[in-house]
Amino acid sequence: MSEDFDLNDPINIEGMKHVRGLLEYIGEDVGREGLKETPARVLAAMHEHFSGYKEDPRDHLEKTFEEVEGYDEVVLVSDIDVHSHCEHHMVPFVGKAHVAYIPRGRVVGLSKLARVVEGYAKRLQVQEKLTMQIANAIEEVLDPKGVAVIIQCQHFCMCHRGVHKPNSWTTTSKLTGAFMNNPSSRLELFQLIGMNKSSD
Repeated sequence: MSEDFDLNDPINIEGMKHVRGLLEYIGEDVGREGLKETPARVLAAMHEHFSGYKEDPRDHLEKTFEEVEGYDEVVLVSDIDVHSHCEHHMVPFVGKAHVAYIPRGRVVGLSKLARVVEGYAKRLQVQEKLTMQIANAIEEVLDPKGVAVIIQCQHFCMCHRGVHKPNSWTTTSKLTGAFMNNPSSRLELFQLIGMNKSSD
């Protein structure tokens, strides 16, 4: 368990009671050996899965660089791992995000784009909202010429329950500025994503 997770914190003690209640609800014996430490493990896992509530992902975009020789073409970070949880069923959805922007005089560290994705993904989500939150954050903080966010995920609530369609993928996208209004910028974006896919 992480060092900042305190089992003796009153809120965690209360949380473990609720986990025990859920275990009893599904018919388990909470006293058996394999489950004795499960409430603490579940809370520690939730502490990690939902750490996005403890930060403002936009903060990762505040530090920028202007000494880039006037670079004003597409910046794309593709295949960013997405691990989130559906707010309707609290089960995972996982996949990849492709995040691009066209800078207007300043750029941000590449890892910061991945941190923005992670910050919003580590909350209860729907994929559509996640897509919009990432795009809006980049748009608002960096004021670029255009933003593109494309997310492709498999949702366990569709794959392993309900309609049971394990091979289904959901794709969402948000394009702004030049990516929306300029067909050549949009074509370049899709070609770059395709090139990265073909090199896998």
